[in-house]
Amino acid sequence: MEKRYLFTPGPTPVPPAVLAAGAEPIVHHRGADFREIYASVLGQLQAVFRTEADVLLFTASGTGAMESAPANLCAPDDRVTVVSHGSFGERWLAICEQHRLDVHAIRYEWGERPDPSEVGSAVRAAGTRIVFCQHSDTSTGVVSDVEAIKEAVGDATLVVDAVSSLGAVPLETDAWGIDVVVSGSQKALMAPPGLAMVSVPEHVLAKVKPSRSFYFDWLRNKKAQDALDAAFTPAVSTIRSLDVALGLLLEQGLPAAFDRHLRLGRATRAGVKAMGLELFSPDDDTAAVVTAVRAPEGIDADELLRHLRDRHGVTLAPGQQHLKGKIFRIGHIGWFDIFDIASAVAAVELSLTELGADIERGAAVPAAFEAFERPTVGA
Repeated sequence: MEKRYLFTPGPTPVPPAVLAAGAEPIVHHRGADFREIYASVLGQLQAVFRTEADVLLFTASGTGAMESAPANLCAPDDRVTVVSHGSFGERWLAICEQHRLDVHAIRYEWGERPDPSEVGSAVRAAGTRIVFCQHSDTSTGVVSDVEAIKEAVGDATLVVDAVSSLGAVPLETDAWGIDVVVSGSQKALMAPPGLAMVSVPEHVLAKVKPSRSFYFDWLRNKKAQDALDAAFTPAVSTIRSLDVALGLLLEQGLPAAFDRHLRLGRATRAGVKAMGLELFSPDDDTAAVVTAVRAPEGIDADELLRHLRDRHGVTLAPGQQHLKGKIFRIGHIGWFDIFDIASAVAAVELSLTELGADIERGAAVPAAFEAFERPTVGA
């Protein structure tokens, strides 16, 4: 059996204890056994979201949690603002348009970080009361300053996609006044795909509109969760796995997790640059989720990824939409350590050499280790 290595920004590798939990015998979702697990998961989600608000849990991908927001907050023709700086900002736009909303788009070049003051001015000029944005957009590696964006948009309801950032980089939902945060199980939370969650405080629930989704109805799901029940049959095995994964994350401590992700991002960028490659994602410590890299001259990024997968069992992520074939992406969120990053950059170096690229050989791994060991600011 060939050994496989997964370095995508989602799904991410899952710790053995989390996988083992998912293999436990199925329990009935209306029974006492499951209620105990459910209560643990919901409480731990509040701790990871850094909120006292309800965190609603759905059996869905993160996109399901995204779609739940306009389905509960908006009526057709409501005017909303979407801030887009990558593929998943464009997903917000597509979801809002499918819900027949009057969408005011603030678009940035892919790879550019949104300017909070510009966003605030644009929202005020448009007169919108609901703003959708990304925290981390894994298509580019950009992590936006949602704390500053919330301050800039003021009383407007800010809905933040934190599918890839939750548990990887700081996100203080309550302290920053973020109104709604959506996320998913399969990235920094180190669990299998299949669960989506959304934090919704009372002040937001008080102004929801009649839901245009039966399944994603926030009030229906909150009423069930208040009784430690689920409105619909949940993915009981995946929830059991998530319970263990959240426990591991909180046992480590969120500050330690944030520091580890920062250093892993730093190591990945250093290894990439040591080969002489050019970064597409920002070259700073905000890029702690995924590192996007421009393919060297004469190399098609998708061909490189096929070579890595077929020859060496290494899976990286491709560029999306207009970046397809131009960049490749190395994920470093979740259950990764520095030896994983060393393997990733060594595999890229080896494959590029085999494909005839003109790169610096032998420098990537030492550079990655050196960058990882460098203390973070204030350490």
